[in-house]
Amino acid sequence: MARIFIVGSGVVGTATGKGFLHAGHEVTFIDISRQRLEYLRSQGLDARDVLDLRNEPDGFIFLTLPTPNVGHRYDLSAFEDGTASVGAALAEATGDHTVVVRSTVPPGTTEGLVQTLLEKHSGKTVGEGFALAGNPEFLRAATALEDFRHPWMTVIASRSQRTVERLTELLAPFGGELRTFSNPAAAELVKCAHNIFNATKISFWNEMWLVAQTLGLDLDPIAQTVARSAEGSYNPLYGIRGGAPYGGVCLPKDTQGFLGLAESLSLDMPLLKAVVKVNDTLIERADREADELAAELA
Repeated sequence: MARIFIVGSGVVGTATGKGFLHAGHEVTFIDISRQRLEYLRSQGLDARDVLDLRNEPDGFIFLTLPTPNVGHRYDLSAFEDGTASVGAALAEATGDHTVVVRSTVPPGTTEGLVQTLLEKHSGKTVGEGFALAGNPEFLRAATALEDFRHPWMTVIASRSQRTVERLTELLAPFGGELRTFSNPAAAELVKCAHNIFNATKISFWNEMWLVAQTLGLDLDPIAQTVARSAEGSYNPLYGIRGGAPYGGVCLPKDTQGFLGLAESLSLDMPLLKAVVKVNDTLIERADREADELAAELA
């Protein structure tokens, strides 16, 4: 049985903590919201407004704090405050604790922000006074607890192989595919790319819906067919090798030609335009690198 603290007890934190409880671990929920604490306590859960690590055994501290956006940037103010409070608690800790970043954060946050704050407020250093890791969540709001208890993917990252092993021992029993990384920024980018990919797919089909509406077509059976016919849909490895633009005949022809069709229909397709622009950029980069290499060999 592991000793676990959940710092930030919203949807993700509550599902994470309840999932660990169901697996037989000892869990304490931490939150600054009085209403949230009352709700958790009404369910018989150990919920507190302050993290106190004095006389606690070795444990895991999961950061499940909110990281909303404000315009085109992440607002990490609540995340920073919560992390600082964990650092202060670590200063008085008697056990060895592993801090695990579970919130969705921009790449570089675990080592660039979390580590800095923890070391500043605890007076300790990572690897000596505490361990540090990333474990991004893939929970859906409507089924968060079930998703935690039955994950399809678990990602763990830490500079310390021993920390990766300890988190693997804790999380592997829940099942699902397990991927590990030695750089926490890689795990952070996994989660960001995961969400952005889903959003991009939705926007792609929304653009196609606009085209179908204009042409008087029902998109649903068309989309369902493409989901089966397009290799990018049924083959998970298709198109994921970064740095390689698409080529051949069909993809350049149809991406460019379809923009002309959209223009004739008086439709703007910003996503398709972006697809073409990114590909052109990669082609220009490849050509430039080839020219530079040729110049070096000349």
